[in-house]
Order: sequence, then structure tokens, then C-alpha cells
Amino acid sequence: MMSFLLVALGGALGGMGRFAIANLLAKKYGQQFPWGTLCVNASGALAAGWLLGTQGFPEHATSSLWLISVTGLLGGYTTVSSFSLQTLGLWRSGHSIRAITNIIATLLLGLCMAYVGWLLSGSRS
Repeated sequence: MMSFLLVALGGALGGMGRFAIANLLAKKYGQQFPWGTLCVNASGALAAGWLLGTQGFPEHATSSLWLISVTGLLGGYTTVSSFSLQTLGLWRSGHSIRAITNIIATLLLGLCMAYVGWLLSGSRS
């Protein structure tokens, strides 16, 4: 039961963080491109890489820290569904270059940020 509560708490905090950052960036830069979602997913990947480097994968993904931070917080913070819907919206509205740019930027930036986070953790294994 405690595992569910840790994931729920982390997910609630992560979802609120995503909402705040995505809205802040949409107000600042407009909604012509999903900057908020890209920023959230990239920063979440950075944090996930760092946590992987400092904590490693738990044996059964049930450590309290992993549950609240990765499964809960980062699971609620990052978003594949918003990325998918925003990319589809760009494509359907005739902005295919923006849609493709979003796909490439999200994938490459996410992988790079996870790697940078892992490097920042000092882990070399």
C-alpha cells in the first residue's frame, strides 16, 4: 500500500510541475510550437539519467526513492500523451515541418539529456 501512496504523491507533484512549466512557456513563447512539453520531457530525461547514475536500477523497482522520484514524480512530470497530441495537431493543421522537428527534437534531446544526467551523477559504470 505504501508503494501506491509514494507513486501517487510523486505523480501528483510531477503533474502539477508539468502543468506549471508548460503553461508558463506557452504564455512566454506562444503555442506555435510545444516548447513547454519539449522542456518538460528534456528536463525529466535529465533528472532520470541523473537518478539512474546515482541510484542505479533498483533490483525490483520497488525502492521508496525510485517509486516516488522516477515512477511517480517523473512519470507524472514527463508526458508522451501531450507530445503525441501536440505533434498530431501540428501535422493536421498543415505544419508538417514543425511536427517532424518536434519528433526529432524530443527524441534526440531526451536521449542526450538522459546521458548528460547520467554523466553528471559521476557514474562511470
